[in-house]
Amino acid sequence: MADQDNHKDEVLSGHIPVLTEPLLEWIQLPTDGIMVDATLGHGGHSKLFGRQLGPEGELLGLDVDQNSIQRAQSIVSDLKCKVTLVRENFEALDTVLKRQGIDKVDFILADLGFCSAQLEDADLGLSFQKPMPLDMRLDKRLTTTAADLVNKLGQTELADVIYKYGEDRASRRIARFIVEQRGQKKIVTTTELATVVCRALKQPSRPGRIHPATRTFQALRIAVNHELDSLQRLLDVAPKWLKPGGFIAVISFHSLEDRLVKNSFRQHKSDRLYEILTKKPITAERKEIQQNPRSRSAKLRIARRL
Repeated sequence: MADQDNHKDEVLSGHIPVLTEPLLEWIQLPTDGIMVDATLGHGGHSKLFGRQLGPEGELLGLDVDQNSIQRAQSIVSDLKCKVTLVRENFEALDTVLKRQGIDKVDFILADLGFCSAQLEDADLGLSFQKPMPLDMRLDKRLTTTAADLVNKLGQTELADVIYKYGEDRASRRIARFIVEQRGQKKIVTTTELATVVCRALKQPSRPGRIHPATRTFQALRIAVNHELDSLQRLLDVAPKWLKPGGFIAVISFHSLEDRLVKNSFRQHKSDRLYEILTKKPITAERKEIQQNPRSRSAKLRIARRL
């Protein structure tokens, strides 16, 4: 019955949460526990752990995407615990917990990926599979879009962004082609940008292969949403809010994120704040990857507060 319920939730949300089995193996919450889902998404992970909580427990979900919060609301609506969903970036965890009157929590979870519904959302402009406005703001309260960066940054600055956040060795060439193109006509859609990157790399898009523009799009998305700075702030403040024996689990999807998590956990271990439970990141098994290809690049690290 539980599997049927999980499947129903996933269909409703249009999103399958990743690495649920290892998470459940490592983490069990007390019925009166408090969980922070720092990246609520469509509520898959919140539903999973919220079921462990009783009426005296509490789930606090954060997300910057209002549409995600609305979708998640229906998924977690039947939980027995108190549920509070807040439109806020997890970098503001300190402020949100104080505002909610929460002293300490049992579990902080952050799934740093985004879901298929967000990729298909034309308002977000994250995908190069079809023409979308070149936006990439997960939080529409931000003022700078990807189009602003692409059309206004100097060539050197643009190359630095693509190299720093996309780790693309061809960043200078890509930036040069972008600047040349925007000199003729502003780049305003995702497909226009993808075409320029493909031309710069002399690599046409082919089905079944990683798209040549993937690294450039990743870089712009990270820059627009200040993703790495926000993650670092979350990692810095987390030990302050975890109860002794409480858990923090972070699921990352590229090396820049995973490196921050690994280094933060190691530093907090040196400071005698954390016990690192995953010496190496946990990755998805073949069965999960077949059911949910998104899990292929997911890496899970877990630490426990001393």
